Amino acid sequence: MSSELGSITEWIFNQEIPVPADIQEVLVPGETPVTAYKTFRDSAIFTDRRLIVRDSQGIRGKKVEMYSLPYSSINMWSSENAGTLDFTSELELWTRAGHIKIKLGRGVDIRRLDLLISYAVFGGLGS
Repeated sequence: MSSELGSITEWIFNQEIPVPADIQEVLVPGETPVTAYKTFRDSAIFTDRRLIVRDSQGIRGKKVEMYSLPYSSINMWSSENAGTLDFTSELELWTRAGHIKIKLGRGVDIRRLDLLISYAVFGGLGS
């Protein structure tokens, strides 16, 4: 698993977007999408139970790889807001699967994501 994770340890969330309608087909009964972000080729969706990152592949993007990170696997996280000369914020997650770094575009509210992760890890979402 760790060699697999090496290729997915860094994602970029460019901006908040409406939750894609087709995400419903991969949610379990009772799971609710909370927010979504545009990634380089697809989207990342935070639900009340997990983070789902969809990665379209190939020239036409018909092949889609999906990553699912249950909040229960997050052991620790850190957030760093953008500075004066640094245009991106960062969210880092240490999980049972490994270390994941998420870079956030200028318009993404890092503190909102930090709060969402806090609620999710400590049981405040969907309870």
